[in-house]
Amino acid sequence: MKHQVLGFIGAGNMAASLISGLIADNYPADRIWVSDIDEAALASLAERCGVNTTTRNATVAEHARILVLAVKPQILRPVVEDLADCLQTRRPLVVSIAAGITAASIDRWAGGNMAIVRCMPNTPAMVKTGATGLCANSGVSEAQRSQAEAILRAVGLTVWVGQEAQLDAVTALSGSGPAYFFLMMEAMEEAGVALGLDRETARLLSQQTALGAGRMAIESAEAPAELRRRVTSPGGTTERAIATFEEGGLSPLVAKAMKAASHRAAEMSQQLGA
Repeated sequence: MKHQVLGFIGAGNMAASLISGLIADNYPADRIWVSDIDEAALASLAERCGVNTTTRNATVAEHARILVLAVKPQILRPVVEDLADCLQTRRPLVVSIAAGITAASIDRWAGGNMAIVRCMPNTPAMVKTGATGLCANSGVSEAQRSQAEAILRAVGLTVWVGQEAQLDAVTALSGSGPAYFFLMMEAMEEAGVALGLDRETARLLSQQTALGAGRMAIESAEAPAELRRRVTSPGGTTERAIATFEEGGLSPLVAKAMKAASHRAAEMSQQLGA
């Protein structure tokens, strides 16, 4: 994308990951501004990436043509309201990675009629293997959609959803999803230890197996169900394990868990956007 001046409000882990990914993609460091109250975090970013830093959010907003909101959802409202006059004057593209805050709430706090892209990234973005769902409001142009996508694509895969409510499903699937896989790895590690392996061996095998399965799935043209069938020999060990999972209701349990996560995401949007 064209190297617009890019501003980040917040210098936490996700913002730092995005900035590192952009710098690795040859985004000019002198075209990036970052603000935060944590001066140590700013100093670290300046040293590692060479970006402009400040403790004043207004300074970033005054420079940026694209403004990334990367603060905790609980403090987003006062942050945006403090910047409203500047936002109305500058009219930047606003990209929010704050979980649970709707574009309508951000637009209201900013004074209205803003171009806003709301994003739901996940923590693997920190190792450049993230998955992000994006949704644009009606004020976002095609060029701005491309700009927002390029920012998030610096740390992994991006997908657009047509309705903002669908971001609740994205939250339940990929936003919270890493924890589901960590839980599975944790359970496999404990089972391996119970079967006689030492913990280090059990952990390493579970981690590498998860990595390998994920890589096979994303690089294959086949659906995961077909990949599963291919490694499930009739009468073999995998078939016995899969049958046990199915008897225990794994699929409906996953569906129930994701439904609960999606409902909670919707509740948080109502609470935080009030």
